[in-house]
Amino acid sequence: MGIKGKKKNTAREIAEAIVIALALALIIRAFVIQAFKIPSGSMEDTLLIGDQIIISKFAYGIQVPKPAMIEVLGVRVPFFETKLYRAWGALERGDVIVFRYPGDRDKDYIKRVVGLPGERVELKDRVIYINGAKWDEKYGVHKGTQFGETAEKNINFGPYTVPDGQVFVMGDNRERSSDSRYWGTLPIYDIKGKAFIIYWSWDSGASWLRLRRLGNIVR
Repeated sequence: MGIKGKKKNTAREIAEAIVIALALALIIRAFVIQAFKIPSGSMEDTLLIGDQIIISKFAYGIQVPKPAMIEVLGVRVPFFETKLYRAWGALERGDVIVFRYPGDRDKDYIKRVVGLPGERVELKDRVIYINGAKWDEKYGVHKGTQFGETAEKNINFGPYTVPDGQVFVMGDNRERSSDSRYWGTLPIYDIKGKAFIIYWSWDSGASWLRLRRLGNIVR
């Protein structure tokens, strides 16, 4: 075999390796783990702007593919999205999850599970009650209001009973979070995964790496 033939075989092998690597990366991203960057302060102080996290897509079951339209460079093209099929793993109050935002399925949100199916959620004077009992939680912070200086839903909400097959979610930065108080409950099948670990954190204001946050488990 001549030099040209060897070059063609080498080029083909490299191309095949690239295609296989890309396919594996897409499969892992769609069904196993996925990385996300935190863009807003709605989950402070648990997650900060600039935190980059990994979520486990196996936490609650299997991500089953289904046809969908996605936006690529401003153009809607046919592709697929996944739907959670509950096969294992308990979905618990306090879990931090990533999901498709019901108001725009091209966007992903991250919030904390507050109310499970069938539970009655109520907010009284900024304190969360589940089925009439105070939730003794340590996640919420209060850093000023959003959606108006006297947004009533930041102070009092409900009582509201979570429908079957759905969860009630809230951001930890309670007055600066667009969540189930404003747009309703989340279908469980739209959960993409459970937040697992912070693998990178960049403070853009200080232009510095937050070393102490690297490797922190998300709780």
